[in-house]
Amino acid sequence: MALWGGRFESGPDALFRNLNDSLRFDYRFAKEDIEGSLGWARAIHRVGVLSADEFRALADALSSLGTAVAANPDLPLTDGLGTDEDIHSWVERTLIARVGDLGKKLHTGRSRNDQVATDFRLWTRNAIDARVSELRACRRSLLEFAEREQGTVISGYTHLQRAQPVLLAHWALAYAEMLERDEARFADARRRVNVCPLGSAALAGTAYPIDREQLARDLGFDSASRNSLDAVSDRDFVIESLAACALAGVHLSRLGEDLILYGSQEFAFFEYDDSVSSGSSLMPQKKNPDAAELLRGKSGRITGALVASLTTVKGLPLAYNKDLQEDKEPLFDAIDRKSVV
Repeated sequence: MALWGGRFESGPDALFRNLNDSLRFDYRFAKEDIEGSLGWARAIHRVGVLSADEFRALADALSSLGTAVAANPDLPLTDGLGTDEDIHSWVERTLIARVGDLGKKLHTGRSRNDQVATDFRLWTRNAIDARVSELRACRRSLLEFAEREQGTVISGYTHLQRAQPVLLAHWALAYAEMLERDEARFADARRRVNVCPLGSAALAGTAYPIDREQLARDLGFDSASRNSLDAVSDRDFVIESLAACALAGVHLSRLGEDLILYGSQEFAFFEYDDSVSSGSSLMPQKKNPDAAELLRGKSGRITGALVASLTTVKGLPLAYNKDLQEDKEPLFDAIDRKSVV
């Protein structure tokens, strides 16, 4: 169901739909779209667009839909009729099926432009929180390793040539320092992510007297965006989050490289555990550092995602352009790579 089809007499060409439709990847915003829709329902109820009964009916339907999505995150892909353009269309169609034409009233005063920007910020905020938790766990492992190996001496290197003896603990703590800075970069990026664009509408704001600061608080944001043109059209919060991912990926790649070198027979500082290694079908004596090699290899995809996003936004005029549909998959891919390393 196209939300924009009011003036159109015919539907989109199949080839255009294949290019244009985004449900195949933005279905991941289902939880956030429902959360933002509930916040918007509350906001337009406060200004009299929805009666108390209408708000309760929409809130109940959205909460029920949220429960269904939590139980099955792929529901928008499996429950569709093949006509949903994006996650916003799916949520609206599903609401209409549950509460009738009242479901259409929910979109009063908002645009998909501020809707998707809100969804993306909610999703990115949650993704950053998860990545910070993973970095902390990695740092704890390095600290525990350093504590255990504080009496172990290895060769330190410059130019990959033997230089001076160092403690193995000192080596581990070097990476702990890097990851601590990575954690701080994510936390700093989160501050700029956590700004609410909802109420900016398509580009010039909504005609309804929405209390946007209260709306922002309802959705857990620190503040509401100040400029509607900027709020719907910029994706620097995506790029900054990708930059934090890329730097963390580079540091983890360097750690992987050290583990690969130090576990080789030429260095022989470490032996790879069976649980994170593979063997050879031809050479049974080998134990390959696959986990460390993948740690090193996947960082390249994260760096590529950062470059792709910078390239997408570098020449866009104000305000929203459909190019911004390309903002999601690079961050999804980078976050997915980061979550496994």
